[in-house]
This record gives sequence, structure tokens and C-alpha cells, in this order.
Amino acid sequence: MSADQYQVFPPPASGSPGGGDAAVALMPLLEEFDPDVVVNDILTVAPALAAEKHGCHWATLIPHIYPVQGEGMPFFAIGALPPRSKVGRKLWEMTDSLLVRGLERGRSDLNAQRAVVGLPPTERFHGGISPDLAMVATYPQLEYQRDWPEAVHVTGPMPFEMPHDEIDLPPGDDPLVLVAPSTSKDPDNHLVRSALKALTGQPVRVVATTNNVIPSHPIEVPENAVLVNWLSYSQVMPKAALVLCHGGHGTVARALHEGVPVLTCPAAGDMNETAARITWAGVGLSVRWSLTGPNTLRWAVAEVLGDPAFRSRAERIAAWSREHDGAARGVELVEGLAA
Repeated sequence: MSADQYQVFPPPASGSPGGGDAAVALMPLLEEFDPDVVVNDILTVAPALAAEKHGCHWATLIPHIYPVQGEGMPFFAIGALPPRSKVGRKLWEMTDSLLVRGLERGRSDLNAQRAVVGLPPTERFHGGISPDLAMVATYPQLEYQRDWPEAVHVTGPMPFEMPHDEIDLPPGDDPLVLVAPSTSKDPDNHLVRSALKALTGQPVRVVATTNNVIPSHPIEVPENAVLVNWLSYSQVMPKAALVLCHGGHGTVARALHEGVPVLTCPAAGDMNETAARITWAGVGLSVRWSLTGPNTLRWAVAEVLGDPAFRSRAERIAAWSREHDGAARGVELVEGLAA
């Protein structure tokens, strides 16, 4: 049975349940459990509203790049690199009015849901992020320099993976390329199809997964490749020389944890931002989604594999990751908030 869907942004149609209704539905559980702290994902505002109404602390987990735009920096999620000069920063500052207009609309939508719960309106932008504790579960090496709010902490990723049977890898010693597409943004398996065509006959081994996106028609698999429906990243990524993906933060973070460079082909949303950070950090390259044909992918794969600097920089992030447990840091911060 599917769960009820509650919507905040954009506001739900008249009569449809929204985030405020979801918060009201949560209230009996909070009254029964009486938690000291509620942790909400940045995309799930209902627990935050319910916690505020209940009167307990709440913290926010941000499982990707910090989405609040820094001063003089590009809009989040458009995939633009940071300006390299004062003139560039000034040009981005000139767009602040457009940003504020969008933030004001988002605040208005949120306040409508707050009213449903019986909460007063907020003057804050990004009202779904706790003002007391926000945990940004990414690598600091992917974050642009900024003046960080005191309550915001970059913890490092907090990976999770369901166990899965191991798969057979292509034989040989050629570099292993993992093609790991989005589970939701590529219904036609375009990235897998294009990558397999691009790497046919190339001096690489390829493991590709459809990630449970059932192909509408057969996918041709070359001799140097295997195609599976699902796989364990913990099995394949440590052996990979390159991960080719859409740029979902979870996949990118897992690759960098193993010191593997990334080639991203962002399809939508914050994938564009993650792709920009990959390029900025020098741990991989990005190809526009509209250009992900076999020829472009073949060139880009060769570029990354042919330059050891990409691997070297990815390995430095992996070394940082081994010394910083994101989940453990998150626990410390939540316990500190509770205390």
C-alpha cells in the first residue's frame, strides 16, 4: 500500500493534503514518544513543523551539497562554476533580486503550511532547515568557501547500502568503468545505452547497471561489458577506475570514498550542482546531458582515465573520508543538541 503524499513546494491544489496536514498527522506520535530531538531530511518539512509545534529540538540532515547560495555565487543547482574575479562576483550579486523573489515565494508557501499546524509565520528563508543544527552530509572538498553559520556542520557523507549478492565482473586487467545511472531520471536507459556503445572495443572493462529501470527494448551489451539489474557499490567501486553516473550525490560520494574519479552527466536538479563541484574539485569531468552521445562519452572517459591527477585528487578525498565518519559526527551533534 502506498503512503499518502503531502506537498509543500509548490503548494498543493485546493483540498489536497500538504506538509501541514502531514505534520498534524505526526503529532499523536510525537506526543506518545515525546522525543528530545526530531531529525528531518531537508525535503521532509512535516517532521520539522511537528517538532516545533511539540516544543522539542529539531535538526536537519542535508544529504548533499549545502543548498543556500553564498554571497556573489551562482544560483544553486544550475551547474555554474564560481566566479574567478571580482567582476564575476559582482555580476552574480546583481541577480540577488531574482533569488530573493523566489525565496519569498517559498517562505509564503511554507507559512501557509505552518498556519495549518497552528504555528506563527516565520521570517526566515530556507525555513525547512533547522536554525539550531543542520548537518551537511557531503565532503568539505566539494563545498565552496563561505562564512558558515554557527549551526551548520559539514559532517562528511553518511552512506547506507542494502546488502546484495556479488556479480561476475568482466575478465581481464583493463581499467574497470562502472556505469551507475539514476534510479529515476533516465527512464529510457539512455546513459547505459550510450556508454555501452561508446566503450565497445575500447581497452576497458565495463560494468553497467540499469538500477531497476526496466528497459523498454533490449540493450546491446559488448564483449568487454556486463549488464545487471542491480549491484552492490561496495563490491564494484573499490575495483573501479572510473564511475560514470548522472551525478546523484549518493553515487558520487560513494565513488570518492573509494578514491575513484567521476564522470557526471547531470539530468536534472541538484545533479547539476554536484557535477559543477566535481569539476571544480578536479576529481572528474562533466558532460551536458544533451551531449551524452557515444562519441562524447568515449572522449570523456579517455580524458579521465588518461590523467592520473583526477585519481590523485579523488584519493585525497578518500583519505579524508577514512578519518572522518559522517554518521558518527552526526550522532555527536544530535546528542549535543539534545543535551
